[in-house]
Amino acid sequence: MNFARCDGETGVFQGADSVVVFVNVLDSEKFGHLVYLNSISRRLRYDCGMTHLLINWLLSAVSLVIVAHLVPGFQISGFTAALIASVVIGFVNGTLGFVLKIITLPLSILTLGIFWFVINALMLEVAAALVPGFRIDGFLPAFFGAIVLSLVNMVLKAVLAPA
Repeated sequence: MNFARCDGETGVFQGADSVVVFVNVLDSEKFGHLVYLNSISRRLRYDCGMTHLLINWLLSAVSLVIVAHLVPGFQISGFTAALIASVVIGFVNGTLGFVLKIITLPLSILTLGIFWFVINALMLEVAAALVPGFRIDGFLPAFFGAIVLSLVNMVLKAVLAPA
C-alpha cells in the first residue's frame, strides 16, 4: 500500500480508500478525539465480528434448507428448525465431532479424508435426534446430506459472506 502524507506533520496518511492516523506521532492534548475514534473503531470491529457470526449462522441455516430440498430423506420443518439445527450441529461438531475426528485420524488419512464425511453424517444424525423438526431417515441420506451440506455451505459463504 502506498500512503501519502495528507496534512503536514500530524501523522495522518491517506491511501487509495483509507486514512491511517498514527496516534503516537500526534500531540495527545491537541488530538485527544482520535483516542475516542480509535475506541469506536475497536467496537465496530467487534460488532463486525458479531455480524459475521450472525451471517454465518443464517447461511448455515439456509444451507440446511437447501440440502433438505435436494437430498431425499433429509427433512426440516421450517426455517426456525433450521436455525436451531445449525446451532446444534455447530455444538455437536465442536465437541463430539472434534473428539471423533482425532480418534479416527489414522483412518481419515488412509481414506484421504473421505471418512470425515462419515463422521459428519453421524454428527448430523445426532443433531437430528436432538432438534425437533429436523429429521434424517437413515445413514445414506445423512451421508449424502453431509457432502451436499459442505458443498452448499462452502459456495454460499464464498459468494455471500463478508471477507
